[in-house]
Amino acid sequence: MKTDPHQLILGIETSCDETAASIVEGGRHILSSVVASQIDIHAKFGGVVPEIASREHVNHMLPVIDRALRDANKALSELSGIAVTYGPGLVGALLVGVAAAKGLSHATGLPLIPVHHLEGHIASAYLADEALKPPFLCLIVSGGHATLAEVKDY
Repeated sequence: MKTDPHQLILGIETSCDETAASIVEGGRHILSSVVASQIDIHAKFGGVVPEIASREHVNHMLPVIDRALRDANKALSELSGIAVTYGPGLVGALLVGVAAAKGLSHATGLPLIPVHHLEGHIASAYLADEALKPPFLCLIVSGGHATLAEVKDY
């Protein structure tokens, strides 16, 4: 995978009940990772309530993005793009993340990078192990989804 080593991407993830934002440099180096969990809110219901999850994402989205930028010591003006999970996941929750990413993209002129939730799980393996090279088999178990994928190339 060829990536500009100075490229800075803001990643946004809201597919279920955690609001997350991260700044990644050069496609591999995590400069910040901020997660606002809703686990305590949903525990009393015995599982995630989609409407509550969506509303909590609205409450946490901008503070999480702001903290990710602060923790990375970066400004929006330094970013190269904005990546966002577009699915699969809870529709309302995804809409919050996508709307935030689109708004920031429109306001800054930065490109919007759509990320498939399950493909994002595969890509995250590259962050953990720089020696990982295709081809390989990957088992993804995430929420209500499980996939066995053959990764042939980046």
